[in-house]
Amino acid sequence: MELRVLQYFLAVAREQSISGAAEFLHLSQPTLSRQLKDLEEELGKQLFIRGNRKITLTEEGVLLRKRAGEILELVKKTEQEIALSDDTVAGDIYIGAGETDAIRVIAKAAQQLQRKYPEVRLHIASGDAADVVEKLDKGLIDFGILFDPQDLSKYNYLKIPEKDTWGVLMRRDAALAQKACIRPEDLWDKPLILSRQHREGSALLMWLNRSEADLHIVATYSLLYNGSILVDEGIGYAITLDRIINTNGSNLCFRPLAPTLQAGLCVVWKKYQVFTKAAELFLDSLQQTIRTTDRQN
Repeated sequence: MELRVLQYFLAVAREQSISGAAEFLHLSQPTLSRQLKDLEEELGKQLFIRGNRKITLTEEGVLLRKRAGEILELVKKTEQEIALSDDTVAGDIYIGAGETDAIRVIAKAAQQLQRKYPEVRLHIASGDAADVVEKLDKGLIDFGILFDPQDLSKYNYLKIPEKDTWGVLMRRDAALAQKACIRPEDLWDKPLILSRQHREGSALLMWLNRSEADLHIVATYSLLYNGSILVDEGIGYAITLDRIINTNGSNLCFRPLAPTLQAGLCVVWKKYQVFTKAAELFLDSLQQTIRTTDRQN
C-alpha cells in the first residue's frame, strides 16, 4: 500500500463521497475511483458500500481507516524528527494521559523546557489507560501517564510524587451531599456512574466490597467532563478522582471516600525508546521537576 493511496482512502472515508473527495484532493473522479478499486483488489477485501447518496465503510474499511490514520500520523512524526538538525532543539512531544491534576507536573516541566527552547511544542492526548497504552505501544506518543499500572515490564517509568484521591461527584441537593465522606455501604444501593476502565479486581471495586453485577451502575464515562454533565442532570453519582472538576460556584460537590483510596501515577515510556532531542530534554526537565516536588513534600 502506498501512503498516497491511504490518504486518498481517508479522504473518501471522511467525505463519504467520491466526488467530494476528488474535489478535495484535486483529482478527477475516474482517477480516484481507479485508485480505490486497485486498493480493494490489493487487499482482497471490499472497503466501501457505494450507495446512491453516500459511501459507507465496510467492517474492513473501518479497520483500515483506523490503521491508516495511525500509519500516516506515525510517518508525519518520523519525518518531523528526522528533519531536525542535530544542533536544533525543536519539535513535538506527545503525551497520552487520563484526566488528572498531575498534569501540572507535566506542565511545569514543559514550561521550564520552553523557556530555553521556545520551539518545542507539547501535545496532550486524553484517554483512559487502554487508549494510552495502545498509542504508546504503537509509537504514536512518547510518554504516557498511567494510574497504578500493574505491569511495567515493557516500560521505563518515573513515579509522580502526588497522588489523586478517589471520591464521589454529586449534586449539592443529593442525599449523600450532607456527609463529610462516603463509605462503601453508602453507595451499594445508589445509581453509580463509573469510569469505563473499572472492571472486576480493580482497586475501586475492591474498596466497594461488591462485584460489578451487585452494583447499580447506570452509566460509564471515559472523560469526566461528560460524566459530570450526567451527574448534573441527576442520573447518578460519579466515582472519580479529586481536583478534576472545579465545583466552586457550581451545582456539584465532591466528597472523598472513607477509608481513603488513592491512586498513584507513573510517567512511562517504552524500553529502548529512541527519543528526539526535545523528548530527551523534556525527560530531564521532568526528572528535575519531580525531584523538586519530592524535596518540597
